[in-house]
Amino acid sequence: MATFVWIPDYGTSRQHQPAVRTVKFGDGYEQRLTYGINTNLQKWSLQFSARTNVETDLIMDFLDDSNAVTAFDWTTPDGISGKKWICRQWSKTMIAYNINDVSAEFEEVMA
Repeated sequence: MATFVWIPDYGTSRQHQPAVRTVKFGDGYEQRLTYGINTNLQKWSLQFSARTNVETDLIMDFLDDSNAVTAFDWTTPDGISGKKWICRQWSKTMIAYNINDVSAEFEEVMA
């Protein structure tokens, strides 16, 4: 399995959205229940700022090759490894000559 090796900038953010089903009853009562086996997967919003054309091309090629389908290995900014990730969206912004920014969202998956 391929490994994403580039280190993102500080200021990344981690999001959680647990899988919960809710049933609402009368008078404002509701019942909440998690569903599925892995109910609290992570999502990371990453920035790679002021990267050279070569580094930007390597990052973009890696993400293009995975094509939002193939999972890859990655170590989170807080040092957690051993999980599988996909990237459903990524973008490149050309700032100046040989200076680019890349934005990506990594989602934890059970591959």
